[in-house]
Amino acid sequence: MNRFDPPGALVVLFLALAAPSLVCAQTLPPHQQLARDIYQELVEINTVTATGDTARAAEAMAARLMAAGFSGRDVQVFTPAPRKGNLVARLRGNGSRKPMLLLAHLDVVEAKTEDWSVDPFKLLEKDGYFYGRGSLDDKFMAAVFVANLIRYKQEGYKPDRDIIVVLEADEEILDVNAVGMQWLLKNHRDLIDAEFALNEGGSVGLQNGKPLRNGIQTSEKVPVNYRLEVRNAGGHSSVPARDNAIYRLAEGLVRLGKFDFPMKLNETTRAWLERASKLEEAQVSADMRSVASARPDPAAVARLSAKPVYNAQLRTTCVATMLEGGHAANALPQVARATVNCRVLPGEPVDEVQKTLVGVLADDQISVTSTWVHVSSAPSPLNPEIMDAIEKLSSEFWTGIPVIPTMSSGATDGSFLRNAGIPTYGHSGLASDIDDNRLHGRDERVLVKSFFDGQEYLYRLVKTLSAGRQ
Repeated sequence: MNRFDPPGALVVLFLALAAPSLVCAQTLPPHQQLARDIYQELVEINTVTATGDTARAAEAMAARLMAAGFSGRDVQVFTPAPRKGNLVARLRGNGSRKPMLLLAHLDVVEAKTEDWSVDPFKLLEKDGYFYGRGSLDDKFMAAVFVANLIRYKQEGYKPDRDIIVVLEADEEILDVNAVGMQWLLKNHRDLIDAEFALNEGGSVGLQNGKPLRNGIQTSEKVPVNYRLEVRNAGGHSSVPARDNAIYRLAEGLVRLGKFDFPMKLNETTRAWLERASKLEEAQVSADMRSVASARPDPAAVARLSAKPVYNAQLRTTCVATMLEGGHAANALPQVARATVNCRVLPGEPVDEVQKTLVGVLADDQISVTSTWVHVSSAPSPLNPEIMDAIEKLSSEFWTGIPVIPTMSSGATDGSFLRNAGIPTYGHSGLASDIDDNRLHGRDERVLVKSFFDGQEYLYRLVKTLSAGRQ
């Protein structure tokens, strides 16, 4: 035998060069690889609300579940409109308790390729992150719920309640066309009826890489849009009149900009103030505790209200977001309009907000018309079973951080479920940097470690809350 055999040497060299990639491909255990594969498949299906295809995504997830052994009775896809798909899947338990529902939405906001540094519709793993539109909102939860349901099935897990996974359409536009959650509630309430639901809305906050808090969203503000309008006769700009539509509207908006709605706390916001105060610097912490108390210090209320993030938790807010007026550079304006977006506290009557706006604008020539109102819902109660399970599991994953109930200043389809008698809790177990929020933004991304930690956290949380046995 020759001391140097070229073909053998080439084989050895190839294996040596290939070894790192082979090792990399084998580093993920099967349940994590499955979740990653599903995640990639979902991100790479364009599901932009206006132009994408959530029906295709729902069918792809149904195929995954059917291949894993779920029956057609327990995996159903509904398409109320072209390209609009909703998936309902069920892992059957022994029926001793009412089902739990795991909710995620398939649609995403628009992402323009020219605005991103990467292709938004390709899952890219780079520098410890997964990049892609929907990677954070909300295809992490959709992928993990499907992967975990398959994992339970493979393990022969027998819960004491059915576990229902719902992947819905059109959440990003709050189901204004009633083809998502509203359609399911109206047409297939029996398939999604549950004791409670887990949804997006609460996450683990990181700062400088360290976990600070674990949020559970139990309440949402109600978005409402108003059109403000002033009309008059107009005329030639060379002969200006004092009664100017733009001036009138502007003066009313200045009054609105100086106005604060009264402070009102609910169970969620009071608990948030008390628990989150432990994470703040001394003055802010003291102010939060005072505001949460039975007799808040007016100075503390004023200082906290001066901070937009805190102010949004304390009261209804209304802010001018769009402005238009006039029709020619040399003509007096015949009309001036503004859009005011309000975020109304749960339980506060929307018609009272409109009356307040009229009073604050203080000009009967400024008409106020409601143009869109999302559904209002009462906060979900701080269920002891759910809170205890989250507290215990959170302490195992992120030692020492508080679990903090939150009220979202935005909105989700959880409001529809709450109004249908299904308490809904926004809670993902996904850790992200509180100072780098790319939700709906450019180069949306998720930490790779957070993805797999969140997967395992939700896997164990759902098991805890379904109390099943192998």
